[in-house]
Amino acid sequence: MTAVEVHHVVTGRDDGPVIVLSNSLGSTMAMWDANRASLDERFRVVRYDTRGHGGSPVPDGPYAIDDLTDDVVALLDRLDVEAAHFVGLSLGGMTGMRLAARNPERVDRLVLLCTSAKLDPPSVWTDRAATVRARGTQAVAESVVGRWFTPAYLDARPAVRAASEEMVAGTSTEGYAGCCEAIAQMDLRADLPAISAPTLAIAGADDPATPPRHLEAIADAVTDGRLLLVDDAAHLANMQRPDIVTPAILEHLGGRP
Repeated sequence: MTAVEVHHVVTGRDDGPVIVLSNSLGSTMAMWDANRASLDERFRVVRYDTRGHGGSPVPDGPYAIDDLTDDVVALLDRLDVEAAHFVGLSLGGMTGMRLAARNPERVDRLVLLCTSAKLDPPSVWTDRAATVRARGTQAVAESVVGRWFTPAYLDARPAVRAASEEMVAGTSTEGYAGCCEAIAQMDLRADLPAISAPTLAIAGADDPATPPRHLEAIADAVTDGRLLLVDDAAHLANMQRPDIVTPAILEHLGGRP
């Protein structure tokens, strides 16, 4: 499949190292709002919407992780960026792993949040693709957001719950389903030893979607990896615990003053 021109926004320092932020399934670049200000102070920050999400094109599915990776390479080429730091959560992390293994010259340092090299069984993802094609993304919005954050966090923040469910429900049906199918057929375990970029794997201690053992396996298998376990955080750990996650990203990428 041909790479698509994903919707992107560039902020931060024109003279700073480039950092690419890649979103999770069912979200847009807005999921990085809690982290962006600190990153903007030190980096040239490139946020983009994964194909089928937000303002990006929605090609017919199914998609493969290589398609999502091709989109990132094409974006870097359009921006004349030879290599960048890459920070990805969940589906964004899967894209980052494939990019770092397949195109190592394009990745300086890697941060992988709440993700996995393989998510079994594939039927979970093909079934979810079928559900959203039949009933729309609004049919899964409540259950998805219930995994994004801990119950206590959501109970105390009804506005966050509402905005997050709206984000999922606003995702293109075909884009969401196509990315589900990419996850279903993805197996990046053999790629991990080929990842030479220094890698920080961040796990939410209460993440039901990609439990900490998935991040531990990644940190153990890459050439230079370490694990950070974030307490009181579920799947979107960067949003729930920016007080922990943002400084950890800065430290790993050398962004501290």
